[in-house]
Amino acid sequence: MRKKTLKNIEWSILICTLLLIAIGLVALYSATLNTEFEEFKKQLIWLAISIPILIVSIVVNYEFMAKISPVLYGISIILLIAVLFTEPISGATSWFNVGSFSLQPSEFAKIVVVLLYALVVSKIQKKGKDEISRPTRLLLSLLVVIVPVLLIVKQPDYGTAMAFMFAVVAILFVAGIKKRYIFTSILLVLIALPLLYFFVLPDHAKTRIDVFLNPESDPRGAGYNILQSKLAIGAGEMFGMGLTKGNQTQLGFLYPKTTDFIFSVIGEELGFVVAASVIVLYVLLITKSIYVAKTAKDDLGSYIAAGIVGILIFHMTENIGMTMGLLPITGVPLPFVSYGGSSLLTNLILIGILLNISGRRKKAIFAE
Repeated sequence: MRKKTLKNIEWSILICTLLLIAIGLVALYSATLNTEFEEFKKQLIWLAISIPILIVSIVVNYEFMAKISPVLYGISIILLIAVLFTEPISGATSWFNVGSFSLQPSEFAKIVVVLLYALVVSKIQKKGKDEISRPTRLLLSLLVVIVPVLLIVKQPDYGTAMAFMFAVVAILFVAGIKKRYIFTSILLVLIALPLLYFFVLPDHAKTRIDVFLNPESDPRGAGYNILQSKLAIGAGEMFGMGLTKGNQTQLGFLYPKTTDFIFSVIGEELGFVVAASVIVLYVLLITKSIYVAKTAKDDLGSYIAAGIVGILIFHMTENIGMTMGLLPITGVPLPFVSYGGSSLLTNLILIGILLNISGRRKKAIFAE
């Protein structure tokens, strides 16, 4: 890589990412104490696999990645269809099992969809600043996202599907879509929510919403996990109960503690100071990522970075919010912290692309 590219890279993004990974590994070490550190060891293996791929995603020009995204999109759609025929795990057909490891194609599809949708929007915008605000062009562009989202909902995995929506909204916002579309979409969502609840959502999804609104209604059943999570976070107080010494974590009351509720483990055993530091690191990471989107050398880079920002914001907000009882439980992992090889690899590729864009940036191009 050129010295100029290395100099331009927003290294603070990588530093925040590495700190989050380190905190996650510490929490996973403690959370897997009673299982001979099985998931902790797998996470280390996935990290070793992810680092070279992270480097490749930094070096290979993001314009080339976007150019080949239609091919990758086709492969992703095939995988999303194929995974529907696998054996369900916890009620969802979201993973391919490869030996003792599992791969989640919907995670990798996030990368591809962000690249392709950013490419489509940038090509549309070349024909005119307000082209993306034309209803026909907007609806046609959204087909890129609708197809994989419907396949992911079919699994069912509503949390991951929502991440796609956040990415799309972020890209369209940066592209300068007319505000009336944003307000209209919000209004339609508000109207659709009760209809979805009563006529579309399966019973388990309705139960999660009911538990979110009133977890004490079923403290030993559907509300159990969230109540234990809140208890764990509260018990940690300022400096935590100590690594490997958390009651909810070590006695098995907190579940699943390595994925959905890893933040609860951090809150209980490491305390408010470390838990708050995790949130601060995410805020810094997202802030710097927004700056990369703002200073990208072209529309394509700006849109890709914005899509990545949307995904990071959703995952951070949803995961931490659900562990505190502020949002419904969706099974969304906490980026870089939760156990999950597909999630870790995907998120590190997204970080690599952000660093890639920042290394080639020139000036701000946000639409006004």
